[in-house]
Amino acid sequence: MSLITLAALLGGASVAAQAPAAAGPQAETSAPPQAEPDVDALPDEEQTPPPSAEPPKPVPLTVYGAQATGNDAGSIPAWSGGLSAPPSCWRGAGSRYCDPYPEDQPLYVVTADNLAQYAALLSPGQRALFAAYPKSWRMRVFATRRSFANPARIYAATEQNAGKAVLDGDVLSKAGEGVPFPQPANGAEVISNHRLRYRPLYSERQAAQFAVEANGDYLQVAVRELQRFAYGAPAYALDKAKGMLSQLAQIIEAPTRLAGSAMLIADMAQPQEMARNSWQRSPDEGSMRRAPNLAYDTPGQASMSLRSNDQIDSFFGPTDYYDFKLRGKQELLVPANSYALHDGKLSYHDIVGAHHLNPELLRYELRRVWVVDATVRRGLSHSYRHRRFYVDEDGWQIRIVDNSDEHGELWRLQEAHTLMAYDQLYEMPAALTVYDLRDRRYLVEALNNQEPEVRYPDLEPGDFKPSAISRRSRELQK
Repeated sequence: MSLITLAALLGGASVAAQAPAAAGPQAETSAPPQAEPDVDALPDEEQTPPPSAEPPKPVPLTVYGAQATGNDAGSIPAWSGGLSAPPSCWRGAGSRYCDPYPEDQPLYVVTADNLAQYAALLSPGQRALFAAYPKSWRMRVFATRRSFANPARIYAATEQNAGKAVLDGDVLSKAGEGVPFPQPANGAEVISNHRLRYRPLYSERQAAQFAVEANGDYLQVAVRELQRFAYGAPAYALDKAKGMLSQLAQIIEAPTRLAGSAMLIADMAQPQEMARNSWQRSPDEGSMRRAPNLAYDTPGQASMSLRSNDQIDSFFGPTDYYDFKLRGKQELLVPANSYALHDGKLSYHDIVGAHHLNPELLRYELRRVWVVDATVRRGLSHSYRHRRFYVDEDGWQIRIVDNSDEHGELWRLQEAHTLMAYDQLYEMPAALTVYDLRDRRYLVEALNNQEPEVRYPDLEPGDFKPSAISRRSRELQK
């Protein structure tokens, strides 16, 4: 295989260098296969070609390990650096992220009537959503825009991590700032790449969350989120950071009966440290209390039990509850470049439907994704016995998750509708959904169409102490 170096990426050169020998030589580093009708047909990570098979041709990879070239059909283009500068429609810092592709029109629309034609490009959960709502659900598919981009220093840090980062016994070491495993050797490394994909050091989001019942009734909640992505800080060192990877504070601002509820949770390099860094406050409590059981499948705040806390950001927290298996790659229709859904002119009534989001506002593209199976480890218990993750090869964003219950039956579908925040060079959510395919309910989070745009305030680590989050939440009750 060949790897596009940082110099080539930034300078536009076509020169390629050999990948480091330490970066795991597995079937997944060769050209990804075309989508199969059943993803179980994808190669296991342990599978190796028979001795008589010809060795695969080298495939140029980006710094992040994605296949740099397009597919043979031309439906996936080559990656050429992504959306690395704001478009002319953007009005500057603090303004809403506008659509850099306003002229794009759907190439085709997947419906229940033509589903068989595209079934190989959909996950089982996506196909089940058509079965649940055949008259109203559809997927508008647009040209693939490989818009992902990150800052140059993150690319450089990723090159430094390649072949050096270690995930041993679910404990991360020898990594910092960049993607830890650009050429992953197993499924846990793929999920770790998602956990540690770049985001700004500090961000603040005011968002609307809707838990929608089968009869159309819903609970609307206003949430303020503060995030500290410590891992991405310049010169980050795991030992100096005491294993702190990121922190997330969620404060409920409305409705009144829930206002002041707060949660502070941390993702740690050592899984056992997460319990010591999890805190919670209810409206009738004066301060936050340590909540060691806040992680994993504990239901999310005001989510009507439609989301567990390890489904935050598609997957949040350590990998120690599951055995992960890397299935390979496939092509899949996934949400991406969701600028139309993020439009500030839209009301939440325009977006949130009785059974699912308004499909006329959603954009799907054909992408290459890593496929990772996760099965609960023997002796442990979790609401989701099995999960299948579909992870975008370009930026390690989890796009789709199929979640199965304790009996192994498909239960819930997650989708991440994201867009490039082109001034900060990272991918952020426009909406995160969880569809309960059994009970016909759903949850949508991260909508901020009627709120200020995501901000990047000048905060400090002290702003993420339990006492600081307590003060913020108590102010809502004055």
